[in-house]
Amino acid sequence: MLYAVVMSSALPPFPKPQESVDAPSLLQVEHGPDEPCLRADAARNRARLLEAAARLIAEHGVAGVTMEAVAAAAQVGKGTVFRRFGDRTGLLMALLDHSARQLQADFLCGPSPLGPGAPPLERLRAFGVAVLYRSAEQLDLQLAAQSEPSRRFSHPSVQALRTHVAMLLRQIVPTADCELLSQTLMAYLDPALINHLARQCGMPMQRLEAGWIDLVARVTGTERPGRGAPGGASPA
Repeated sequence: MLYAVVMSSALPPFPKPQESVDAPSLLQVEHGPDEPCLRADAARNRARLLEAAARLIAEHGVAGVTMEAVAAAAQVGKGTVFRRFGDRTGLLMALLDHSARQLQADFLCGPSPLGPGAPPLERLRAFGVAVLYRSAEQLDLQLAAQSEPSRRFSHPSVQALRTHVAMLLRQIVPTADCELLSQTLMAYLDPALINHLARQCGMPMQRLEAGWIDLVARVTGTERPGRGAPGGASPA
């Protein structure tokens, strides 16, 4: 798996935030509205349901994951699946939580340049590349999980990524509207766009990676690796 090759697989402890404003926190697996803290048996059942859903994806693709199919594979009642996840989108989002937590741990406290220690510009470049390849390997699942517009931008995993981008932008271009610029950069990493460019247009991932590096340079007015600064601007 592409992302797994370049990113750490272990989930490190939650690091102490370096900034008090908009500091991202590690994602928590979401429970139903009436289950703020799952009992041990309920947690085991939830893990069992997610394992069953993962098997269905491996055998039949994302289209094979329905609430009924997961209930049958896990040998539980369909109502149990609905109570745990609400609907199919909630189930698919739960499947994405592990890799989202891993990615977030990598950029919060993993090795540089994705993690702390590198200049913010290098970290921003590395972040986009990591998200591109993570999305490429989980594209079908991400597209299915983000099918509802009302959840597209509000899910905690999406907000955490955007917050991280905004934090890096504040260090690179502190006078800019970093909230809006972070949305601009995240739009390039949208799974639907990656699907269109990589699958429908046949663009290689190397081109998408180069496009991200170029976009970061143009948005921040900084020098692109191996080239002069865009528009004759001085590197930040």
